[in-house]
Amino acid sequence: MATAGRPAALVASLLGAVLLHGTARAEPQASAGVTVGLAGVGLERQLWDSTVFHLGLRGDVLFGRAANDDFGVGPYVEVLTHAFDELQTGAGVSVLAPVHDSFPLVLSTGVYGRWSEDADAVEPGIAAAVFWGARSYNFHSRYGMSTGLLAQLRFGLGPSKETAVVLAAQLDLALLSLPFVYLFEAAKGPSSEAAPVRRTKPAR
Repeated sequence: MATAGRPAALVASLLGAVLLHGTARAEPQASAGVTVGLAGVGLERQLWDSTVFHLGLRGDVLFGRAANDDFGVGPYVEVLTHAFDELQTGAGVSVLAPVHDSFPLVLSTGVYGRWSEDADAVEPGIAAAVFWGARSYNFHSRYGMSTGLLAQLRFGLGPSKETAVVLAAQLDLALLSLPFVYLFEAAKGPSSEAAPVRRTKPAR
């Protein structure tokens, strides 16, 4: 349990820095992404007993930022699967540390529930994660795109004593949707406001 306490203490200290940051104006910015990668999983506390496919959805809302060099803090939620034979959902708190204007670190810690074929009931767990990648402050919208690398440590507290180390890419949902939006708009054709262009015969 001492290992699990260190990420929580780090997040708590960064949260204190946010509260002491005088320029924070509690302006929320949301972000959501798909996480795709690998997970080293194991039961009975066997760390990285096998490597499986990881797929998930993760979103958060950060408060306290007014510029790229501001700290931010807020809740996150997630849903994920490992090898498609289990489902995990969780929530917690994230803290953004502006180590770089466009490439900050986002540290998270929280709890989750796990449904799996190797468990008779929902098993609780705790998780810690670090994200590093592109996530600049959006001055024109409440949504800020984020794309980068995500590393997680998941520590189950149920009878199966499962553990997981996740290494994944986090791809922003808005960015992923752009090709589909373009195809949809192209299929609709020109808008009703667009005046048709007619070819006229040159005057003799």
